[in-house]
Amino acid sequence: MYEIDIILGLIYNIYTQMDMKKLLVLFFVMAVFNGVAQKKKLPHLKEKNGTSEMIVDGKPYLMFAGELHNSSTGSAHSMRPLWKQMKDKNLNTVIAPVSWELIEPVQGQFDFSLVDSMVIGAREENLRLIVLWFGSWKNGKSTYVPEWVKKNTNKYPLMELRSGRVLNTLSTFGDESLKADKEAFSKLMSHIKKIDEKEQTVIMIQVQNEIGVLGSARDYSEQANKAFEEQVPTVLMKYLNKHKGSLYPALLKNWQANGFRMEGTWEEVFGKGEKYRGEEWKTNFGYYTEELFMAWHFAQYIGEITEAGKRKYNLPMFANAWIKQPRAINPGRYPSGGPLPHVIDVWRAAAPMIDFLAADIYAVEEFDWVCQEFSRSGNPVFIPETTPDLGGSARALYAFGKYDALCYAPFGIDGNGLFNSADPNDESLKKVYGVLQNLEPYINKYRRSDDMTALFLGEGDEDAKISMGDYTIYMSRFSSAGLFKKTGGRFGIDGEEDRSPAGLIVIKLSDDEFLLAGGVGGLQVAIGGSQSNPKLYTDYISVDEVTFEHGEMKMHRLNGDETALGGPIIKPGEVKVFRIKMYSY
Repeated sequence: MYEIDIILGLIYNIYTQMDMKKLLVLFFVMAVFNGVAQKKKLPHLKEKNGTSEMIVDGKPYLMFAGELHNSSTGSAHSMRPLWKQMKDKNLNTVIAPVSWELIEPVQGQFDFSLVDSMVIGAREENLRLIVLWFGSWKNGKSTYVPEWVKKNTNKYPLMELRSGRVLNTLSTFGDESLKADKEAFSKLMSHIKKIDEKEQTVIMIQVQNEIGVLGSARDYSEQANKAFEEQVPTVLMKYLNKHKGSLYPALLKNWQANGFRMEGTWEEVFGKGEKYRGEEWKTNFGYYTEELFMAWHFAQYIGEITEAGKRKYNLPMFANAWIKQPRAINPGRYPSGGPLPHVIDVWRAAAPMIDFLAADIYAVEEFDWVCQEFSRSGNPVFIPETTPDLGGSARALYAFGKYDALCYAPFGIDGNGLFNSADPNDESLKKVYGVLQNLEPYINKYRRSDDMTALFLGEGDEDAKISMGDYTIYMSRFSSAGLFKKTGGRFGIDGEEDRSPAGLIVIKLSDDEFLLAGGVGGLQVAIGGSQSNPKLYTDYISVDEVTFEHGEMKMHRLNGDETALGGPIIKPGEVKVFRIKMYSY
């Protein structure tokens, strides 16, 4: 290394002027320096252009991922065939759960054999891992905690409804629960460091899964009621005051309505919570004060666990959310207090050691809204769960191109579960990920710039378009009969259509040159003049279909019938890349 050469040069120039003792000290310093320099830097997040990029092995890394079913890693023999299956699907990253009950079946006695099997299996297929910690909570319940926790509710207390009914959900006020979870997670992180620090198969950790209270806006246990009547924590109030100019609008509104009080109980500062029954569910929040209260206590609990784990092995760590939806507009219908955008300020104040918040998106009709909400104030778009179907495959193109996603991961990618299981005969995601991996250098280069975006057609959509510079890029349905529909002012003949969702990434390489990648549902792409300059006539200089060999672009020129009626087509089930040069006259 360059630095070592400098040190050796210094030694060569001055060794005759030094006694042996000083020379040995210098050699020792050089050896230590060389050891530090040669040690691989851990996977980490790096800020760039107002958002985060993931750095693995010293370079930007996008996660073309999938999440395994909850119980797929429950035994070594069930895991064994998974890793090759995931590699064959063109994944580069797998999100895989580790459950507390399996690594600590007896309190204080840890068994990491399943973790070892997971890491070794993924490593053999050159896959990276995001470990999903099923600790105190999973989907608003405490089903993955060990038997010795489940059977001792005096020591590990549960939440309660207003009626007094006890929930199968650990209370955030259980000090012994927090202590035990924190100890188990710390042991897990120490073990991962021990077996993987050199190879770095594990690159990130999800701490818990879709946490929050289901069935109630908040915990009504005696200890929770007492805390709700106490003063809002000073740490939170100082954070809100410092960040007043960038707070989530609903939080700012509620706080302002109560005179921007800097002290008082939760209801004195944020108002009395009420059930919400309106249609504006995206901007109004029922029982908001109760949800803010639960967000603070969940975030503190998860924050302590995260901090303890990072002290053992400092990988990026995040929390994921079960999102609010039109059919579940009040907290409790979705997990109240979970890491959602409308409580992001509370989470950041209580748990600054959590690197970002992520959205599980199954309400795909709200995909754009969710991505926009979760990209607030520099939070990166990271989708650890979504639908494992044709739409899920097409939205991968849309997520990376439109929303600069760090990770995209359809759930049930292994097809082993009862719900949300990938069809083993569907190769659409494999094709999409194959293209995305080849385009990764371009996506990384153009992330967060005006020169990259994406278009999407849902089942009910006919066409979509976007203007970039002097040109407009059109995307429309393609007839399964091989005929064209109206696209960008060009006309064809209607025919029976494939209505599957379709996605298209658009990258502007220069003023007159574009890289387009899209497919899954049948579609046609075309480029015409910008609507801002309708008198400008445009046409193609060249349309090349792009394939890749060992990462190198190979061009195949299209002309004549392939472009005469508007532009290149992508048949149903295909995923293709085109490089198109334009001119105007």
